[in-house]
Formats: sequence, C-alpha cells, structure tokens
Amino acid sequence: FAMLTLVLADNLLLMFVGWEGVGFCSWGLIGFWHKDPANARAGNKAFIVNRIGDFGFVLGMFLLFWALDAYQPGYATLTFRELAQRAHVLEGMTFWGWPVATLVTLLLFVGATGKSAQIPLYVWLPDAMAGPTPVSALIHAATMVTAGVYMIGRTNFLFSMAPFTLGVVATIGVLTALMAATIGTAQNDIKKVLAYSTVSQLGFMFLAMGVGAYAAGIFHLMTHAFFKACLFLGSGSVIHAMGGEQDMRKMGGLRKHLPATSTTFIFATLAICGVPPFSGFFSKDEILWQALSSPHGSPLLHFGGLVAAGFTAFYMFRQVFLVFFGECRADEHTQHHLHESPWQMTVPLWILMGGAVVMGLLWIPNVWTPFEHWLDPVMGMHPDVAPVLAGAHEGHQDFALEMALMVLSVAVAGIGIGVAWLMYSRGTISPDRVSALGGGWLYRTVFNKYYVDEAYELLFVRGVGIGTARVLAWFDAHVIDGIVNGAAAVGRGVGWLIGRFDQGVVDGAVNGVADGTYVAGRSLRRLQSGAITAYLYVIAAGVLGGVFLYWSLAVAS
Repeated sequence: FAMLTLVLADNLLLMFVGWEGVGFCSWGLIGFWHKDPANARAGNKAFIVNRIGDFGFVLGMFLLFWALDAYQPGYATLTFRELAQRAHVLEGMTFWGWPVATLVTLLLFVGATGKSAQIPLYVWLPDAMAGPTPVSALIHAATMVTAGVYMIGRTNFLFSMAPFTLGVVATIGVLTALMAATIGTAQNDIKKVLAYSTVSQLGFMFLAMGVGAYAAGIFHLMTHAFFKACLFLGSGSVIHAMGGEQDMRKMGGLRKHLPATSTTFIFATLAICGVPPFSGFFSKDEILWQALSSPHGSPLLHFGGLVAAGFTAFYMFRQVFLVFFGECRADEHTQHHLHESPWQMTVPLWILMGGAVVMGLLWIPNVWTPFEHWLDPVMGMHPDVAPVLAGAHEGHQDFALEMALMVLSVAVAGIGIGVAWLMYSRGTISPDRVSALGGGWLYRTVFNKYYVDEAYELLFVRGVGIGTARVLAWFDAHVIDGIVNGAAAVGRGVGWLIGRFDQGVVDGAVNGVADGTYVAGRSLRRLQSGAITAYLYVIAAGVLGGVFLYWSLAVAS
C-alpha cells in the first residue's frame, strides 16, 4: 500500500506520504525479530538514518513551496505536470546566494541518499538483512529502497534545472557503486553479500540519474527488481536447506542437492553481472554508455562504473562458487538433511528468473525501446529535459563506439568471473595469499567495510550522541536541578521564617489573649465561693461603696 501510494502519487505531498510509509514498513520489517537485540538495533538504525535523510527531503519541499508561493500562492497543491509547466519561475531565484532549484534538488537528494542507501547514509541497508529473507527480498528489490531513484526520476524537471546537483548525484552514485562492490568481495554472509550488491546497484541507478539518463535509471530499477528478488529468495532457500546457516565458508557443493535453487540463482547472477543476453546486461550497459555519451557524463564516470561492474561480477561469482560448487564444507548433520525447498519456494524463483532473463528485451538500443517510450510522458514533462535526453540519444549515432564499449563491459565482467573461478573453483589463485598482500591491511579494511560503521559510532553515536547526552545530563544536574533545588532551598528558608513568625508573633498573640483570659478567669472564679455570708459582705460593701461615692460627689459639687 505504501509503495503504491508512493508511485501513484500525482503531487509531492502525497508522494511524501508514501515515502514515509515505506520507511515505516522498512523499520518494522527489519526489526521483525524484535526479541533479538541485534535485529531491533538494525531496525532502529534504519529508522534513525532515514530520519536524517527525510529531514533534508522536508526542507527541500518547504523551500520549493516557499519559492513557488512567493511567485503565486497555491503552488504547493499542484500536480507534478503542473509543477513542471511552472518550474521556470525558479529560474533566477536565489536563497542564501544559491539558485533555488539547486538548493531544492540537493535537499531532495539528501532524502534520496537516506532512502536509497547512498554515501553517506548507506549504512542502514546492509543491516536490513536482519529481517526474514522474504522481507529482505522485498526491501532490496521493490520500490522501498529504490524510492530515492524513483523520486529523482519523477521530479526530473527540477533536477534538469540544476546541473550542479546532477554532478553531485552522479559522483555519489559511482562512488557508492565502487565502495559497496569492493566491500562485497570480502563478506562471508550470503545475505550480506547481496545487501552490499544492492547498495552498489543503487549506485548505478543514481549514476544514470546524475547524467540525465532518467529512463535508463528507471529501467535498471525494474530489471534489478527481478534478479535481486530472485537472488535474495534463492539465498533464503539455501539457508533453509542449511538449517539456518548463512556463512558461505560452511557451504559448497549445494548444486546437486538444490538443483532448482542453484539454477535460478546462477541465472540471476548472470543478470546482475551484465552478461548478455540477460536483463542486467541491457540496463547496466545503457547506464555505462550514457555515463559517457550524455552531456552530463564523463570518461571518469564511465570508468568508475566499469570498474564497479567488474567487481560485481567477481564477488557474485565468488558467492556462486563458494555456495554451489566444490566440496560441501557443512557438518555431517547438515549434509544429511540437505534438500531442495518445496514448490512454494521454488516456483517464485523460476518466475523471477524468467523476468531476469527476458525483461532486458524491453530496451534494445537503436532496435526496440518500448520501455523508454513508455516513460516519455514523465521524462519529457519539462522543456529543459529535452536537450538532456536528446544529448543522450545523439551518442547512439556512433553505433561502432557503443558496440565497442558494450564489448568492453562484457569483457570486464568476464574478467571478474574468471578471477573468481581461478580463486574459488580452480584454486589457481590462493584467496589467502591475496588477502595477505601488503600485510593484510587492505583486506582487513575492506572486510571491516572501511570502518565506516566504527567511525559513525565514534563520531556520531559516542561523540555527538552520547557526548551531547552527557553535556545535557550535566546541564540538567547542575543547572536545571540547581535552579530547581535553589528554588526549593529558598522556599524552605522563607517557610522557616514564616513558621517562626507564625509561632512567635501570631501564635504568641493568640496564646497571650487566651492566657490572659485564663488568668482573669482563675482570679474571678474565687468570687463564686458558694457561701451566703460572703455574698452578704460583698453586697454590703457594694452598698456602702455606692453611698460613699454618692456622698463624695455631693460634697465635691
């Protein structure tokens, strides 16, 4: 539902609803085994990293709507097509000295780096394999992790107005593809290898977006969905047969025990490696070609993508040889229970493998390109996009160069496959010796993923996160609590003074009146003795006193 909301949304605000929906689902699915702290942390990691990216996305939307509403109110509710038709109002507008179109697209791209796992916000996706394997297939293949690529394609009319942003997108894409591909060569967890391959393939998609080849990027998004889902579900079938084991070093020789799984896995691997005539060959080769021939491309971008493709072929066939060929390295109990998965698991593998084989035929350069034409209404919404697409197509006129580069890319993939075969099947090249080159520091660096997670842990978790928490805790304990405790001390002091005043003055006055009354009462009560003679004496004294007083007044007058 969230993915459909994302891709069917006809305006930026509704797209953001789907965008956040797929992020929420990713968090829940990755942390599915929530009783395991490691899985719960993986889900939280995805959530936190995506919050950072989405903060940029929201700022980009705010800036876009602010700029458009400054020109004419009501632009925030426009459809994508209406936005594309009016995007020209951004030309010449600046914010903090930057063109608004550039700032908006850079901020949107920050969101894309989080959602689609690009440098520097890619660290959550490799841990997404913590969820159940079908969930991993869903997250890595469908429009959840590829939402950033889709967003750029859908808003191409904005990105085409910002050449600087396109350069950033292409550079980040090719660097991510290279880094993730090299990390994949040293991983031993069958799902972790596929996770880093997803990061690398997303880098290829962003490379296409960065050179203005939006349709080619979406085409690779589509073909990648088939072979990546097939690979992840295939790894789940392997893990099922291995009794939950995911370490490829404890596998081997599974091809004879899992014929359906191994066949579909190998075919999907050929697709991701770009071997013709599988789908990955057509989509990845189109990206590499347009990385060179597009007005926004360059030989350096093409070379980086070519090297990443070579590494992809190497680590994917390393995985194939370690899992399905050679001698089985599992323990006797596991070997005794090896079996092919039931049809409920293998039928989806065959269907996805079929897509990985034939879907590339939807885009045969200069021959048959229905997929590209199908995207024309979206990719050509803005006049500024036309020169970009035209520039990308002009390169097709040099058919000989395109064919030569196609042969080169296939040769690079073949070299990667050959090296993997020599190292992990034939045994001609010793993996241990290669790992030990240069004292082993290069292998350790790649194996530990360039220590990026450790650097983030040190700088952001312990440095910024825990460090800030400690500063705030000190501030709370000494400043906030000091103010509160000081106010309490003042209150206690004032209360003590008021208590003393109440006891000494108020209570003293009240008690004095009471004591005086009591003393007077004790004195006067003696008059009430009960003796008649005493009363007669008092009456007589009173009468005599009255007579004496009267006589005194009379004499005085």
